[in-house]
Amino acid sequence: MSANSFDARSTLQVGDESYEIFRLDKVEGSARLPYSLKVLLENLLRTEDGANITADHIRALGGWDSQAQPSQEIQFTPARVIMQDFTGVPCVVDLATMREAVKELGGDPAKINPLAPAELVIDHSVIADKFGTANAFQQNVELEYGRNKERYQFLRWGQTAFDEFKVVPPGTGIVHQVNIEHLARTVMTRGGQAYPDTLVGTDSHTTMVNGLGVLGWGVGGIEAEAAMLGQPVSMLIPRVVGFKLTGELKPGTTATDLVLTITEMLRKHGVVGKFVEFYGEGVAATSLANRATIGNMSPEFGSTAAIFPIDDETLNYLKLTGRSEQQVALVEAYAKEQGLWLDPAAEPDFSEKLELDLSTVVPSIAGPKRPQDRIILAEAAQQFAHDVRNYVSEADLDEAGKESFPASDAPAVSNGTPSKPTQVTAADGSVFEIDHGAVTVAAITSCTNTSNPYVMVAAALVAKKAVEKGLSRKPWVKTTLAPGSKVVTDYFDKANLTPYLDKLGFNLVGYGCTTCIGNSGPLDEEISKAINENDLAVTSVLSGNRNFEGRINPDVKMNYLASPPLVVAYAIAGSMKVDITTEALGTDQDGNPVYLKDIWPSEAEVNDVVANAIGEDMFSKSYEDVFAGDAQWQALPIPTGNTFEWDPQSTYVRKPPYFEGMTMETSPVSDVQGARVLAKLGDSVTTDHISPAGAIKADTPAGQYLTEHGVERRDFNSYGSRRGNHEVMIRGTFANIRLRNQIAPGTEGGFTRDFTQEGGPVSFIYDASQNYQAAGIPLVILAGKEYGSGSSRDWAAKGTALLGVKAVIAESYERIHRSNLIGMGVLPLQFPEGASAQSLGLTGEETFDITGVTALNDGGIPETVKVKAGDVEFDAKVRIDTPGEADYYRNGGIMQYVLRSLIRK
Repeated sequence: MSANSFDARSTLQVGDESYEIFRLDKVEGSARLPYSLKVLLENLLRTEDGANITADHIRALGGWDSQAQPSQEIQFTPARVIMQDFTGVPCVVDLATMREAVKELGGDPAKINPLAPAELVIDHSVIADKFGTANAFQQNVELEYGRNKERYQFLRWGQTAFDEFKVVPPGTGIVHQVNIEHLARTVMTRGGQAYPDTLVGTDSHTTMVNGLGVLGWGVGGIEAEAAMLGQPVSMLIPRVVGFKLTGELKPGTTATDLVLTITEMLRKHGVVGKFVEFYGEGVAATSLANRATIGNMSPEFGSTAAIFPIDDETLNYLKLTGRSEQQVALVEAYAKEQGLWLDPAAEPDFSEKLELDLSTVVPSIAGPKRPQDRIILAEAAQQFAHDVRNYVSEADLDEAGKESFPASDAPAVSNGTPSKPTQVTAADGSVFEIDHGAVTVAAITSCTNTSNPYVMVAAALVAKKAVEKGLSRKPWVKTTLAPGSKVVTDYFDKANLTPYLDKLGFNLVGYGCTTCIGNSGPLDEEISKAINENDLAVTSVLSGNRNFEGRINPDVKMNYLASPPLVVAYAIAGSMKVDITTEALGTDQDGNPVYLKDIWPSEAEVNDVVANAIGEDMFSKSYEDVFAGDAQWQALPIPTGNTFEWDPQSTYVRKPPYFEGMTMETSPVSDVQGARVLAKLGDSVTTDHISPAGAIKADTPAGQYLTEHGVERRDFNSYGSRRGNHEVMIRGTFANIRLRNQIAPGTEGGFTRDFTQEGGPVSFIYDASQNYQAAGIPLVILAGKEYGSGSSRDWAAKGTALLGVKAVIAESYERIHRSNLIGMGVLPLQFPEGASAQSLGLTGEETFDITGVTALNDGGIPETVKVKAGDVEFDAKVRIDTPGEADYYRNGGIMQYVLRSLIRK
């Protein structure tokens, strides 16, 4: 029960139902707050307990100074938790392990149980092995079950063993699309109360639901576990960036073009750790699907959340997707009663403001390795000609003529592009030629765009017009279609568009997060061999949100994000060297050139299909029994009991070592003495670099481990699918094939130098860490700017901790990874302002002493600690940002903190 210091408890009557609510207008200053902070304010009013959440916290939020730097800590209690299977499996593994640890410490295992609704959608495990055929979907599902049976049995056990934990089985859809189409409530009802739907999720793109007015964001799995167990999320009241939208998109531009423009603007502005909130007349002109697309990309521009207030468009979407009349009425009544309804003319109090006229957006793509690197479509071929020079051999550059492109200048023309034409004889006997720039993967994939019917229908119409003109995809292009829900298939079928996609090779491969997460599956063997033997810089084009190095496919060096219709166009063009805005994509039946404009649908054509092919009944049918699963899911044998029966032979699910030797009393925090550098890394090192999700190579420590345990190479599966096995994941940490560790120059991949041996020979990172740990030598990581950007991957922190790393020193951090490091007992430090490993002259061969950490034992947080590295000394900023985070660190990690708290209750 809330302490209700502000007398905010009230009732709201909606039809025949009456709900308890906590009125925001009882708090002075609430009316001027941005939408997102109003949601946080309601959260505090409802959960005020006089201890963790006090009247002073509520006053501080009501009196928010938009221009102040964040300093006031609050405790946010999300209404629910959402997970996908890559990050969800280790969550459930940890919960199962915590039950045993509680028992060993004399507590009640039943206390380890979600206190808030927790929903997991299995969507990351399907791999696009089979493609381009009518039965590709069924074959991929069978392969998925074969590979993942152990994991799925474990999740089915979790569904029976834990209260408030539900699983959406495989083959249903992508977590974020299932969330907006079915799971999201917008206004939550529980125990007679009505309050804003809020959540945290174990996937960074949880922010997609911000498009529905639901405040939530991605956290690491370890934070999500704590939230499930009733632990509030510790945070500072953030700065809120107001992003004003005006005007309307011009015909020919898509939501993808819009979101790539916004991503570029906000990444340039700097919004890490801030909320972004959209307002203005242009919001009303932005469809819910487009809002969700923008919200989805929040991690790419770095903000914690990117939210749209509730309005008529929200209600229309809730109706369309089959929410009950009572639910829709409640959302409208609650939002209007609480001042959460969008006023397009209002100018709320914001910390910073940006503005975009939607009519200025032009067709764009992004690449070749970061979502924020937007390229105007008309300049894409020129930009590729410039960028490809970073991905080819010196010999190829010599051949092309180095003088063609001064390194500092973008090219004016595409002459001098490196070229290495390579003949391929395919399995069917056909012969063709590929070169640098060949599009080898064209994938309509990912939650970002497959949830948006406008761009999906546009893609299908491009396919229809292309087929009618006799165009086809190039034979070297792997084409895949992975919608975010079965509803997409339903409206394609109803509009009779599926045959055209099939004809171009965009057959259904699965309902899941395929290419965008690295589950693109292998290229045809002959094509793969030609690429690798000739070191070709080939490309992928995908309608996703992530295009980091080494993520999409091990054979592909350059990756481009594009709208679904452009994915279809590039599959036909077959190369990034083609300027698809001016050059012909191919010829029609009469030999006439066909250009992009000839097959691009009008806005009216797209809107007509969306209006006539999509109905409420599709959503109701798709989700009527969403947690039940098919016969294959229901037939999985599962153990019973409230503690899990670990299989010692399992290579998928193993009991992790986090609680071994744990006692109820904490050990004092200590300084770091005599540490060596495990890795010295540059800027924009992502969680993919730290903990890859894709293929496991046979000659790596993880591959060797699986081979030693009798796993055939074809059954290795991916790092993502093996996240329930810490032995694989430790060996996979820092094993990304594109990682460049500066203390092992000339290498690419999971290599370092092992200074436990004479001369510091080059070694696998895992092998070196084992030697360091055996010798009792702690480890540190040195890094540049934006360390840990990308996915909210808890294994990037778990693996770091289990390798023996005690501290990371970076120039700056992305929010989720920094908090994940603390959650695993790893100290995040920051170089002094303007300084870096390079400017300080650090080589990575030094021995490090970090002193002043012990000040944390006194209950406060030191601003800096002393770092001595060889002859270099500097003060590093301590990036433990809140008292709550300090408590986690003192306990050795967030899981240990929560476990001790639960036992003491």
